[in-house]
Amino acid sequence: MRVGILGGTFNPPHLGHLVCAQEAYLQLGLDRVMLIPARIPPHKPVEDEPGPEHRLELCRLAVDGDERFSVSDLETFRPGPSFTVDTLQELHATEPDNELFLIVGGDVAAGLPLWNEPERVLELARPAVAKRRGTPRARVDQALAGLRGGERAAFFQMPRIGISSTLLRRRVRAGEPIRYLVPDAVERYIGAQGLYA
Repeated sequence: MRVGILGGTFNPPHLGHLVCAQEAYLQLGLDRVMLIPARIPPHKPVEDEPGPEHRLELCRLAVDGDERFSVSDLETFRPGPSFTVDTLQELHATEPDNELFLIVGGDVAAGLPLWNEPERVLELARPAVAKRRGTPRARVDQALAGLRGGERAAFFQMPRIGISSTLLRRRVRAGEPIRYLVPDAVERYIGAQGLYA
């Protein structure tokens, strides 16, 4: 089974995340895409943190009813920083026959050499890089060229979607609507729980 792994803080998850997951699914011929919200991202703190359990539930609501997508709580309840290498090793141990694709943006792919055990990450999962404006392909190629396994990278096109979690949190704080920027169920949950206000 070809499984895409889309990690992140998902604070909150929005249509940009879902379009990225969908395009990877379509263009790379994946059987499923799994969203994995990080408990503690190793590289940056979670701003306006509502709690990892809330972010997990938001992800579940975001993909509910879409059989192409699933959500994993692997990092939500694991103590300490959410290192991708640990997550991939766990996924590989439980389902060793799956071929894993690590879905990342070009900016993230360019920073892969700075990750914890980057070559082990690339041994466990093939990088699936979303091509989008902002990070030149040459910079991504250069970063991956220095890593064993980097040559296995698969690239896919991603439409430009100017939505970010930061923007959404700012809009909620300002009392502005986030409808049409997130799935309806995500909007309702944020309102009902009073998140980001």
